Amino acid sequence: MAASLTVGDLFKAKTVTEEQVRTAVETYLAMPDTSAHPIAAGYTVDLAAAVAQHGWASRLMTRPQTNPVLMRAAVQTAILLASVKKARTRARKDAAASSIERPR
Repeated sequence: MAASLTVGDLFKAKTVTEEQVRTAVETYLAMPDTSAHPIAAGYTVDLAAAVAQHGWASRLMTRPQTNPVLMRAAVQTAILLASVKKARTRARKDAAASSIERPR
């Protein structure tokens, strides 16, 4: 069975850019409850779960006196280690909706 892809795997494969990782970090810091952040074409990452599941990042986020640079590094690490999900595309949603027969 293949292991699930992480943001770090996509970054190494150059599917995710530094800018996309930075944007994910900024999004988490602005909205820590973000669950489905589009990280790259066809992929999303649950930012809230990524940080919650990473012990160091999770602990730092609960400490208001944490240095902002350290906080960003911890969040970035958590995001890079997080598993990604294949995003549902609009075309698939549209196809599924059109296949449902509607009453007349």
